[in-house]
Amino acid sequence: MHLNNQRWLSMSFFVFFFTWGIFLPYWTGWLTSAKGLSVTQASVLMGVGMIARSFSTFFLFPYATRNMSLLRVIRWTTFLSFILTLAYLPESPFAVLFGLTVLFSSIYPIILPSVESGASLLMQNERIHYGKSRSFGSIGYTVALLLIGTVTAIWSEQAILYMMIIGLGMGLIFFFQPAPVALQLHPVVDSAAQKGQLRALFANKSFVTVLCIAILLQGSHASYYNYGFIFLDDMGINGFYIGLILNIAVLFEIIFFTQADRLLAGLKTSTIFLIAATGSTIRWISIFLFPMTSVFIATQVLHSVSFGMAHFAFIQYISTNIPNHLIASAQGVYAAVALSLSIAILTFPAGYLYDQSPRFAFLSMAVCAIGALILISGTKQHISRKIE
Repeated sequence: MHLNNQRWLSMSFFVFFFTWGIFLPYWTGWLTSAKGLSVTQASVLMGVGMIARSFSTFFLFPYATRNMSLLRVIRWTTFLSFILTLAYLPESPFAVLFGLTVLFSSIYPIILPSVESGASLLMQNERIHYGKSRSFGSIGYTVALLLIGTVTAIWSEQAILYMMIIGLGMGLIFFFQPAPVALQLHPVVDSAAQKGQLRALFANKSFVTVLCIAILLQGSHASYYNYGFIFLDDMGINGFYIGLILNIAVLFEIIFFTQADRLLAGLKTSTIFLIAATGSTIRWISIFLFPMTSVFIATQVLHSVSFGMAHFAFIQYISTNIPNHLIASAQGVYAAVALSLSIAILTFPAGYLYDQSPRFAFLSMAVCAIGALILISGTKQHISRKIE
């Protein structure tokens, strides 16, 4: 049973991140090429979608998990996401695309915190190795990047939508297969506890501290996610090679997650965060000081530290310090605030600074990482406190 649950979690990450590797890097391009939107119109849709994603993972996801099992949440969100992608097939005016994008962005991203919450439960109850399974998510993302590059070269950009439909169809088939028992159990908490989950989390200094650290570290990737491609393109790098360079980060992320459980087993959460913040600071300052292709490529190795270790530290924290009935709420807050809203907000000042000089955009990310370093150093005693 332990081996089957490990395999189920690995495949869950793979099927989600396969679709995420289609949606995150290519959806804006698909909207402009296949749907004929301007870059400004596509940016508006994606920006509004990110805001919708933040609110849904903050409010809708915890509400859903209070009223049904994690498995049912995963199945329903995958099913609805599949139906919504089919709705993109006909030619549609901007207003219809706007509504579809808000709906899709409100539902589809909920799959991830649902699977992550399942991972935390399995870590608590069955000692599942998180890093080993999470590495399959990175593999799925890489496979999607390579596959989309191939199919769009052979066919048109419309193939992006078809691949998204196929990916979600695969997820739908997989998630309706037998799943771990822990994910099928309805959380048993009274109504007062249900209504006060977010209040319980934010009333705890330990959780607030860890969340703030995660916000700074994950938000520090805003310039990289939004302007990394443009940064390399401005240096005259061929688009094909830009794809290879960006995949270096994912490759080292995969390597990290396959070894993370073993390498970090004896380390405190605060120590892992400290390493992540140090690596993040070095990464962004290096690009600021030496805006060269060779340095950018070298710093791709540090993605396993700046993103991978920061993410692992947060997952380790909630799996060891937060009771079962609060895990879904914690995951929702993390997905909404640290992985969505912080990046969306920091994109605006980073864009302004990028117009002044690309180097300054990455320097501003180093400021976030340094802020995380200071916060970690001053709050080590709070990070490991359990929430009752």
